[in-house]
Amino acid sequence: MLGDRTFDWNDLKALLAVARGGSTLTAARALGVNQTTVVRRIEALEAAVSLKLMDRTQTGSRLTEAGCELLPDAERIEEAAAAFACRAAAQRRSLAGTIRVTSTEILGSLVITPALADFRRLYPDINVDLILTDRPLDLAAGEADVAIRGGLALPASDLVARKLAAFTVTLYCSRDYAQRRGVPRSAGDLARHALVVGDGHASPLPGVAWVLGQAPGVEPAFRSNTMVSMLNALRMGLGVGPAISLLGDLEPDLVRCFSIPGMSPGTWVVASPELKDTPRVRAFIDFIVPHFAATRRTLEATGAALVRKNDAWLASIGADLTTA
Repeated sequence: MLGDRTFDWNDLKALLAVARGGSTLTAARALGVNQTTVVRRIEALEAAVSLKLMDRTQTGSRLTEAGCELLPDAERIEEAAAAFACRAAAQRRSLAGTIRVTSTEILGSLVITPALADFRRLYPDINVDLILTDRPLDLAAGEADVAIRGGLALPASDLVARKLAAFTVTLYCSRDYAQRRGVPRSAGDLARHALVVGDGHASPLPGVAWVLGQAPGVEPAFRSNTMVSMLNALRMGLGVGPAISLLGDLEPDLVRCFSIPGMSPGTWVVASPELKDTPRVRAFIDFIVPHFAATRRTLEATGAALVRKNDAWLASIGADLTTA
């Protein structure tokens, strides 16, 4: 309420839509109303606050100085309205309790943990217990409620899965190793290099069996049962080894050797049929799918910049030889 005039939230939505779209026509399409309604709502808002908020021309619309100053307040009101709607929906659907989510340490650190603050803001009554392990926990036996899993394929089961992404696999080595031993550029070069591979629980990791198959009889220089340890070994210059390209590209000291052809492992969010439609599990799955996609785009952009930098470094030292 401003003076004797009523302040309407729908009028604010029209202002925000025009500010973002640049015209009343674009705003009308975004709001699903006609252009006349958008104009009328903005005029009503201007009358309520006794200020001119928008200049309208034949080429579009733009905020006035007063409109620009008030826009952040309108955006905060929009955020508060969205939060109110989410909390109200959570109350209606009894979104409360604990959900146990399992994933690998790398995915947990890069994707899940950074997402939990936003998830808690949306669903403050849901607690998330995060179990990080490279061992695939048994969802059917109740070891966890939801899993974020990666691999060439999921094993056959009654579990319900939704694919989050597909990736490529690349062989990497450190800058130090590249200077000492050169960089393998094809499968035929691997027998002349030190190999970093997975063992135990990590043996099904994409690329490990392929690398060993290209260098029969070669004893690996390093084996580990976790991807974290394999990446650490590559950083320390112990040899050449495979990694999901998204992960390897993010390491500033690792250089690309070559990609494994035809290999496209995926990542899935998985739940049991009994739990997939419970409100708290459904809320987490519906939240993590778009968040994973957005995080992937950000990480890929960061990784691409590092790859360009390391490719330039390799070119500058001539470290494209297959052996030292």
